[in-house]
Amino acid sequence: MHGSKVVVGVALAVAAGVLAGGVTAAARAEPVAVWGAAAGIVAPGSRAPAPIPVTPIPAVPIPAVPIPAIPAPVFPAPGGLGAPPAAAPAPAAPPLPPKPAAPAKPAGVPCAAAVRACIDLAHNKAWLLRGGVVEYGPVPITSGKPGYRTPVGTFRVLSKERLHLSRAFDNAPMPYSVFFIPGIAFHQGSLAVTSHGCIHLSKSAALRFFGALARGDVVQAVR
Repeated sequence: MHGSKVVVGVALAVAAGVLAGGVTAAARAEPVAVWGAAAGIVAPGSRAPAPIPVTPIPAVPIPAVPIPAIPAPVFPAPGGLGAPPAAAPAPAAPPLPPKPAAPAKPAGVPCAAAVRACIDLAHNKAWLLRGGVVEYGPVPITSGKPGYRTPVGTFRVLSKERLHLSRAFDNAPMPYSVFFIPGIAFHQGSLAVTSHGCIHLSKSAALRFFGALARGDVVQAVR
C-alpha cells in the first residue's frame, strides 16, 4: 500500500517537472523568437519571416509662391492730379446798406429837420415840424430878456399844464404851458414884452403848440 503511494507520487513529480520544464523552455524561447524576428535574428532551427516590403512615399514638391512687391506710395505734386481741392474763398461780406440820408431842413427853418418844434431866438420865430416838413408856423414869439436869456440847445418836452401859476413871479398866470426846460415853457403871453426865459406865444399859437406837442418831443432853440 505504501509502495503504491510512492509510485504515484513519483509519477506525478515527473509529470510536473516535464510540464514545468516545457513551459519554462517555451517561455524562455518566446522572447528570443519575438525580439529576434524584430531584430532580424533567427533562432536556431526556425525559419526567417518574409520581409515586409516598404513602399517609398515620393516627395511632393511645394511650388514657390512669389510674393508681389508692394509699390511705394506716390504723392502727387502740389496742384497736380489727385491733389485735394483748394479751399473755396470765403464769400465776401454783403455791403452794408447805406445810411438813410438825414432829411433836409425845410426852407427858412434853422433847426434840424428831425425836431418837433423849432425856436429862432435871433428872429423871434417858432415852428412846428413833422418829419422834416413844416406843420405850423412860423409864428411870432418873444423870449428871455437880458439876464434871463432862453438857453440854446436841443431839449425834450417834460410836461404840460393848461393853466400854470408861476410861484417864482407872484403866481403870474402861464396859460397852455408846455415845459421843455425846468421853469421854461411855451405859453400864452405878451408879444410886446420879453420874458424871464419862457417863449411867449399868441393865444391861438399857444393853443396849437399845447395840443400838438407831447412829452418826449424834441425842441430845438437856435440863435
